[in-house]
Amino acid sequence: MDQNAKFSSTGETLGATVVITHRVRDDRQADYEKWMKEIGPLCRSAVGSLDWQMIRPVPGFSSTYTVIVRFDTIAHLRAWTESPIRSQLIERVKPLLASDDDFFIRSGLDFWFTPMEAKTQVPARWRQSLVTWSVIYPLVLGVPMIVSPALRLLGIPDHRLFTTFVVTGTTVVLMIYVIMPHYTKLLKRWLFA
Repeated sequence: MDQNAKFSSTGETLGATVVITHRVRDDRQADYEKWMKEIGPLCRSAVGSLDWQMIRPVPGFSSTYTVIVRFDTIAHLRAWTESPIRSQLIERVKPLLASDDDFFIRSGLDFWFTPMEAKTQVPARWRQSLVTWSVIYPLVLGVPMIVSPALRLLGIPDHRLFTTFVVTGTTVVLMIYVIMPHYTKLLKRWLFA
């Protein structure tokens, strides 16, 4: 368990996120999508579930689905990930996967701000909010200006829901994998001041 986690008055860890990646066999993506329609509502209805987001692969470029699930406490998240129903569903999906069910759990959004091995205090929430906001603002302005024309160049018609889906997916991937790991290192002194 994260040593920097916040606790409720009952001693439970507040806020927990699991990032799940599934590399799906090329010929089984339709079956995987059908499976996701079954597990998604069950996960969202689990006790303590706050949010469930899926980032689909880019056709012809990737076969990896990324699912980000947030719960109110790490205990509720563990209850879901270790539940018999999830275990049964994971067993059913294994033939569709090119590799095993892969996931890691961290408390809250603190995993952006604190390295796994950190022994330091988690930055103040207001500092975390300012850093996150300072990244999201330019992404929300810039990503649509790049993604929308790129979709038109690829011959994909302007459909608001699909374009928003691609724009938000691109924003999340850039936040989690590209920008935040480097940006938080750059602002480390201020974050932990």
